[in-house]
Amino acid sequence: MCELDAILLEDNTRQLVMESVTKVMVDGDSIELIGILGDRTTLKGGIKLIDFSKGEIVILRK
Repeated sequence: MCELDAILLEDNTRQLVMESVTKVMVDGDSIELIGILGDRTTLKGGIKLIDFSKGEIVILRK
């Protein structure tokens, strides 16, 4: 299974928001991250980058 670390990028600062993300759902500027154990986090922002080789998704804060 491919899991990603979710990184929030705000003012050129990277902050780890969630590890082991298995599902990302986007609805407008709302991004819901769902982890391997079913934990959920919702952020306002936009996806800047998904890099499977680094195992990360980078989200820009809006």
